[in-house]
Amino acid sequence: MEPLTPQELDRLRAFDTPTIANAIETFNVQPRTAGFMNPDVKCMYPNLGVMLGYAMTARVRASVPNTASYSRHAWWDALATAQTPSVVVIEDIDRPPVGAYWGEIQANIHGALGCAGTVTNGGVRDLREVEALGFQYFAGSVMVSHAYIEMLDFGTPVTVGGLTVSPGDLVHADLHGVQIIPLELARDIPAVCEKLAEKERVIFALCQSPDFTLDKLKAIQQ
Repeated sequence: MEPLTPQELDRLRAFDTPTIANAIETFNVQPRTAGFMNPDVKCMYPNLGVMLGYAMTARVRASVPNTASYSRHAWWDALATAQTPSVVVIEDIDRPPVGAYWGEIQANIHGALGCAGTVTNGGVRDLREVEALGFQYFAGSVMVSHAYIEMLDFGTPVTVGGLTVSPGDLVHADLHGVQIIPLELARDIPAVCEKLAEKERVIFALCQSPDFTLDKLKAIQQ
């Protein structure tokens, strides 16, 4: 499919992630238990709002001295040519994670390469400095050290927060968690969100009205 335009991306950013999830449900393309991460991955910066971007995936490890033949330059080259905005989705294969890939240095580098933020089951650090950059963290933990952190590979499907994410998947995330938007639905989602929001406004207005009755609620909620 053609990449989404900046205007189309902005329309998706206008809705919170639960509303996006509700809209996806209406298309019946997947079970309602699929497509989003579990609570193991948490938003570190709720005030930064919606993070939206195309997934760039990688795997890391920090438990043993570096042995991989990974080239950070190859990773940077991949990011520089990726569809933007990107979201870096990193699976930490250590169980439990013992070192943080993400800190102030990585956030600066990745932000300069068009990344909106990261999603990882691993650790993050330098919280105040990274928040000031506007670089969003979704992570499994906060850590002091990077230990022996190394990137093992990139560009393949990864599993984070119980969800398998493939390169190019469209990630929508906010303080509630992380949702993947099926690309084939992306252009249709905003209109559905608007319809759902209008239905909610009718319910809210009635519930907050002095004229509220249970019969009126039943009438609009068949």
